[in-house]
Amino acid sequence: MRKRQKFVLTALILAGGLWGIHALPVAVEWRYWLVALLVGVSAVGSGWALREGLSGIEWLTVILPPTLFTAAVGLFYILLPTHWLARTAVVAAFAIGQYAQLLTANIFSVAAIRTIALFRAAGAVGFVMTMLTGFLLYDSILSFREDWWLAAPIIMIVSGLLLLPALWSVEVEEKLSLKVIKYTVWLAILQGLMAVAISFWPVSLTVASLFLTTMLYIYLGISQHHFSQRLFTKTVWEYLTVGLVVLITMLLTAGLG
Repeated sequence: MRKRQKFVLTALILAGGLWGIHALPVAVEWRYWLVALLVGVSAVGSGWALREGLSGIEWLTVILPPTLFTAAVGLFYILLPTHWLARTAVVAAFAIGQYAQLLTANIFSVAAIRTIALFRAAGAVGFVMTMLTGFLLYDSILSFREDWWLAAPIIMIVSGLLLLPALWSVEVEEKLSLKVIKYTVWLAILQGLMAVAISFWPVSLTVASLFLTTMLYIYLGISQHHFSQRLFTKTVWEYLTVGLVVLITMLLTAGLG
């Protein structure tokens, strides 16, 4: 079976599993266990579809993004209204997104051993998917309304898992460099502190999730430009401007959520 056929098959199986999470007549608590099972299937399925080009640390850095995407959509799926049209649209979008994740992961795995023309395009797609995955995960975590001392460490860990493959993908080395590890740890800690700060701010769940996603956008965007030696003053100001706009939005919507 060709790689693209494996990608399509994996995406369709996972999409079917996502649909089944709602279709099965089980309690909400059990749906979270089903999401965990689907995440495991995603990790195994992604490994199976990509195994020909994987070696060493790639088994972590390449497999992690599609697995996290499955977790993000699965948790968000539980929060959706029961209308079949909304759920069908999410399942269809998930199938397309998962296929895009696998294609991107395949490019990164190949780029580790030889130069590939689509590498920059894969980086752009990977960045967008990281932001989408982050937003859905942050929204799902915050929806539990847990205290800051529990939510913040979870957000910190999730952010680290998002940052690690995204930073590694800039240079695509056979091993994790100390620079990637340091940036991942410190940026994840910083994101955890942002989660603590936002927990005391009277904003809606969506605005809080958007704020954390924007912070991730700024950290990751600037760091990736730094890693690729393309970080200029103009670039920094572009990212900071986005952060300022979101901060103003938070101030204007405080107390309305």
